[in-house]
Amino acid sequence: QVQLVESGGGLVQPGGSLRLSCAASGFTFSIYMVNWYRQAPGKERELVATISGSGDSTNYADAVKGRFTISRDNTKNTVYLQMNSLKPEDTAMYYCNARRLIINYWGKGTLVTVSS
Repeated sequence: QVQLVESGGGLVQPGGSLRLSCAASGFTFSIYMVNWYRQAPGKERELVATISGSGDSTNYADAVKGRFTISRDNTKNTVYLQMNSLKPEDTAMYYCNARRLIINYWGKGTLVTVSS
């Protein structure tokens, strides 16, 4: 059974940090690109960060570049999103997506709230 399970969300003050995790099971994780998306209330889902299957290549949305870092540990079938210098506009549900060719797997999301 394919699963992607996000964790690590929560309430944090502006300027704080969180680390999100996405744990995968039921498929050959290391050959899948993984993306983190987010969706704020009333807004469309947006791509935040991408990492290749090997972890050698990463990309970031301009809004998070320099503040967020995506990484993966294929021995643990897990992808991480380290989020630093968080801003209120980072508040959203964060989703993990594993993709290979036409195959897409999604997690159910973890909520990040940045507020004082």
